[in-house]
Amino acid sequence: MQTFLVALSTTALAEIGDKTQFLVLMLAAKYRKPLPILFGILLATLASQTIAGELGNLIGSLLTPNLQRWLTGGALLVMAAWMLRPDSNDGDDRPTRHGRSVLLTTLVTFFVAEFGDKTQITTLVLAAHFQPLWQVILGSSAGLLAINVPVVWLGTRHAHRIPQDWTRRAAALLFMLLGLWTLLR
Repeated sequence: MQTFLVALSTTALAEIGDKTQFLVLMLAAKYRKPLPILFGILLATLASQTIAGELGNLIGSLLTPNLQRWLTGGALLVMAAWMLRPDSNDGDDRPTRHGRSVLLTTLVTFFVAEFGDKTQITTLVLAAHFQPLWQVILGSSAGLLAINVPVVWLGTRHAHRIPQDWTRRAAALLFMLLGLWTLLR
């Protein structure tokens, strides 16, 4: 259960203010169909986090426990610095206008936007260090959903009231503390 909670919390922190949150806001504002959007996010999240988890598990099996600890702690500190850099929302994540279903549009755009993203890298690092793998994958997926479900439901109505700089700084501080805790234990 500890693995699940670590994966949930670190992935949720990594998702705060991420480009995929802006994508979710855009999809919710454009289509106004929360259930297909949520289901698309769920499927894309499970797929991307499974890929990251399997790759991290493979890498982790090749490393010594001490090296895993140093790599994980270092990666968490890098994530702390990365959190301070705002994501650009340059419009590349816009859904297509080809009449695809809301579910398919959400699934494809969220999966592509998530590929190689902070949250997927977080899952990869966690899977290299923590077991069992299914808890890492489900925890990471739950963390992504925990952050994005409210965004879908609230849409753009309250988005302008969220202080993005403050949330990025708070998430960076928490990543730094997790990194230091990992290195010093």
